[in-house]
Formats: sequence, C-alpha cells, structure tokens
Amino acid sequence: MNNVKEIISSLREGDFKSLARAITIVENELGGYEEILLSLNSRASIPIIGITGPPGAGKSTLINSLVGYLLQQKKRIAIVAVDPTSPFNYGSLLGDRLRLSAFFNHPDVFIRSLASRGSLGGLSEKIIEVTDVLRQSNFDYIFVETVGVGQSEVEIAGLADTTVVVFVPESGDDIQTMKSGIMEIADIFVVNKCDREGADRFAVNLRHLIHDKEHLEWTAPVVKTSAMNNEGVGELVMHIDKHNRENTNNEKKIFLLTEKAFRLLQRERMRGVSKANIHEKISAHEKEADFNLYKFVKSMA
Repeated sequence: MNNVKEIISSLREGDFKSLARAITIVENELGGYEEILLSLNSRASIPIIGITGPPGAGKSTLINSLVGYLLQQKKRIAIVAVDPTSPFNYGSLLGDRLRLSAFFNHPDVFIRSLASRGSLGGLSEKIIEVTDVLRQSNFDYIFVETVGVGQSEVEIAGLADTTVVVFVPESGDDIQTMKSGIMEIADIFVVNKCDREGADRFAVNLRHLIHDKEHLEWTAPVVKTSAMNNEGVGELVMHIDKHNRENTNNEKKIFLLTEKAFRLLQRERMRGVSKANIHEKISAHEKEADFNLYKFVKSMA
C-alpha cells in the first residue's frame, strides 16, 4: 500500500508516469484501486469539457486545434479519447497516437485512450473514475471526446462541466428533427468545417432553434470553426471559459453528482454478473420445454 500512497502523492505533483499508473490501477481494479478512489479530493475544480457529436464532425481535429491554442497560452491539458472497443480483446480500436500524434510527447499534454468496452452510451464504464483521478493532477483543462454513437451525446452531460456538441454544415437538413436531448444538454454548439457551403445558414437556423428553448441560466452560443485551419478556436475557448466561470448553478452540480453516484451504484450492484455466466446458464436451460426468459432472470436476481 505504501506504493499506492507514493503514486497518489506523485500524481498530485503532476508526474505523468504516476498518473498513468493510477489510471491503470483504477481502470482495471488492481490492488489499491479503492485506496486511490477514497483518497480523491472531490473539491478539485479542474473543468471537464465534453466534446461530442456525430462521426465525421471533426471532433478529433477540433481537439487538436484547441490543444495547440491552449498550449500557446501556457496551459496544461489532459485528453481522454473514448474509442470503439475491439470485440476480440476489449482494447480500443483507434489509438491516441494516431489522432493526437502532434502532442503525444508534449510535456504539458497527457493523453489517454479508453475503450468503450461495450458501453451502450459510447463512454467507457470507467470514465467517471478516470476523470476524477485526472482532476487530482495540475491540469487546467480535461477534454473528453466520445465515440459519437448511441446515446453518448446525452450521456456526456452526466460527466462534463461543459458539453460541446459539434456539427458540420451537412447536418442542416436534419436540424428540425434533431434529438431534443442533444438540444437540452449542449452548453456550446460548434458548426465545424465552416468553410463548407451552407455553414452560415445552418448556424442561423441553429440559433433560432436555441432561441425557442432559451432558459435563464445559460443560452448556448453557436460557434463557427474550421479546425483544419485553426479558425474560431479562440472564440470557442472564450465561451468554454465563460461557461465555467458563470455557470455556478448548484442545481447542475447536484445533477452531475447524482448521475455519477447512480452509475457507480448501478455498477456496484451488477458486480459479479457476467454475460459469460449468463450465456452458460441459458445454454443449459434454453431447450427446456417450460423455459421462460423472465423466470430465468428472476432466478438470477
């Protein structure tokens, strides 16, 4: 356990090796993981910025531009890239080295890929613990990029202090049928690849849609960016900072903590339940004449 105490002390001093080791211990529930979690300072105030949106919206490129801009401002940044999972070994299919290779060895940037491991929402099941561990170090921003599938756009709202939803001009045709959930959770909208045709029209339509859903605490701004050309990135950072500065709504903080607590409790209650075990038992009973799925589930509950 002394080794764990040393890891905790070193990660708070900004040591990347200790941070990486702490995340590995927590993610894989190795010896000492509970001690690490129980030692975390829940008052750590480093903002978690969720970057979500459909595949092809340019989320990774946008994060690249954000990191480049923030490094010029002498900031320290952590990035968690949640990748689709390999069905064979449960590792991530896309590597952080491929998407963020320009900053992989930068002393002020820490990058970690997490496999979604079959999580239906598009986020890793250990994302809560990993981001809380990251908050114990001396970063200025923590960015979380989702897979961009399933319900990840909505699920990220239960994790991030600021949720940035990224679209491209081609999304304009679907603006009227856009999921209301996405409209509710977005703190900032980004129209990326704004040099493409239809970007201005899409941004205007999006602002009109937001106006119809305005609430008193915060009205989500619409920012046009061209991540490939580093355009609009400074404005996006300004809105991120403004949201974290002004959005002191205690209601949202309680919502975030409630969501996190619910997911942690849910996972704790499911501990010991595995698909492999269920598969084995169903294989043994499925051909019985009186097999009933609901009776089967009740017998396992």
